[in-house]
Amino acid sequence: MNAYCYILECSDGSYYVGSTLDLERRVSQHQLGLGAAYTKRRLPVRLVWYEHFTRIDAAYAREKQVQGWGRAKRRALIEGRTGDLPMLARCRTE
Repeated sequence: MNAYCYILECSDGSYYVGSTLDLERRVSQHQLGLGAAYTKRRLPVRLVWYEHFTRIDAAYAREKQVQGWGRAKRRALIEGRTGDLPMLARCRTE
């Protein structure tokens, strides 16, 4: 099975985090204003990051994890700076 956690960048520069079984279809829905209410008000959106999973529950768990992160930590993930993630987590709690 294919499942994905993804991040969209909205027209206002904010990020939307979601999960889905069909990434292409879901991004298309967001672009058409048929996705979440959050993205519908911030069109257009663009896919800036995704991660593949074999189970939807794992993708959903990752979605919830990333939703709890601040902007800097999400930006590091998008840019592939995974080494910065632990430091960004510590900085947010200090």
